[in-house]
This record gives sequence, structure tokens and C-alpha cells, in this order.
Amino acid sequence: MSEQQQGGAGTATPTRTDAVIEAKDLVAGYLPGVNILNGCSLVAYPGEMIGIIGPNGAGKSTLLKAMFGLVRIHSGSVMLGGRDITNLRTNKLVEMGVGFVPQTNNVFPSLSIEENLRMGLYLRPKKVQERLAAMWDLFPVLHDRRNQSAGALSGGERQSLAMARALMMEPSVLLLDEPSAGLSPVRQDETFLRARRINKTGVSVVMVEQNARRCLQICDRGYVLDQGRDAYTGGGRELANDPKVIELYLGTLAKDVDESREH
Repeated sequence: MSEQQQGGAGTATPTRTDAVIEAKDLVAGYLPGVNILNGCSLVAYPGEMIGIIGPNGAGKSTLLKAMFGLVRIHSGSVMLGGRDITNLRTNKLVEMGVGFVPQTNNVFPSLSIEENLRMGLYLRPKKVQERLAAMWDLFPVLHDRRNQSAGALSGGERQSLAMARALMMEPSVLLLDEPSAGLSPVRQDETFLRARRINKTGVSVVMVEQNARRCLQICDRGYVLDQGRDAYTGGGRELANDPKVIELYLGTLAKDVDESREH
């Protein structure tokens, strides 16, 4: 991809005017005067898959939540297709084309699979059948079990359902927060491939991931966050092979993932 930049600290993303979503110089946090993000920036272009990695506490999930209106932005801006969406309410962002899949509590366990998907399109009831058909095509395993309670699904199946529900509103960008967390290596691979398949339908994907190496392998571009700032940016595979990124981040991140599996 010619637009990709070389990995390196402080490298700026190429200037383009067709960004799907762009966060610029975000300063944000959960409590007044306590910021988790300290000037963080990110941009995703049409059809791109973006990976966000970094050590624990770097602000990865906070960045997604700030972009989706769940964390107050104190300064900086978020633009969606040229429109300022900074600190807008989440229901408004969904209407405007931003999908978000949280790491946990991302399905209604007492409802069936189909009822969960219908809940994802409550704002546009006339399009339910059309969007259901699209989701059955994208996630055939959900169609086969559409009348089953979501609470009976495995972790990987719940992630599929959560992604499908977010896609019901036909978002232009899908924000995924740690989609492989808690899954076995096989289920992690399935989740990554599913995210890539979604991306190939034309939806830009921005994904926070603990499995840093695998994330960078499948993403077009990546961001390495550290202390609330984007310390390194570049092509996904370039970052995965960058000696400094490997030395400073990938070794530590791999150790974190191994330790979390042991517990």
C-alpha cells in the first residue's frame, strides 16, 4: 500500500483528505484532571484495517471509548468523514455510522441470537430483514443457531454475535476493543479472520489488541501507544519487524499475553 508510512517514533501519517475517522491530539480521561490520553492521534482511511497495540495502561481502550463518546475528551477532536463528532452521544454516533464492540458485556444473554441482531437495528426497523440476510451470509453459524439464547454461546461465538449486531446499522467504521481477549489461540485466529472478512466488505476497522504480533500481521497500518501517546506508527508488517518496536514492545506484550493465559 503506497500510502503506508515507515515505522518510527514521531512519524506522521501521510496527509489525505478522505479519512473515514480521525482522532487528533486527544487529551481525555475518566476523572477531571487525570488524563489517560495525552495528545493521541489516529486516522483510518476507506477500506483500511488499523491495529492499536501497546503495554497495559497505555490508553488503547480509552482511545476507542473516547472516539465513541464513552470517555470525555478534554481537548483535541474526532472527525467522521469531515464532520466533527467530538463528545457526541453514542446513539448519535451509531446513527452517523460508527460501530463499537466492547470487550465484555457485548451481548444480551437472555435474548436469542436473532433478537440480539434485531436490537442492533432498532433505529431502522424497516431494514431488519435486509440486514439480517446480510448477517446470516457473513456469519452462517449464527443463522444455524438463530433461535438459541446468546447466553449459551461460547466466547468466540459471542464475539461473532457482537460484531454482527454492530454491523446491523451498516457502519462506515467498526471499533473493536480486544476482540480476542480470553479466547484460545484457535478462536483468536478465527476472530482475526472474521474481522478481516468484515473489513473486506468495505467497512474500515480499528482494532485494539493484546495479541500484538497477530494484530500487526493482518492490519494495513498499526499504532503503538505508550503513556497515552502514539509512540510508533507505520505499516502493520513493518512495525512487526521493526527492531525497536520488537525490543521495546512486542517482547513485553508477548509476555503479558502468555501470563494472562496461565491465569
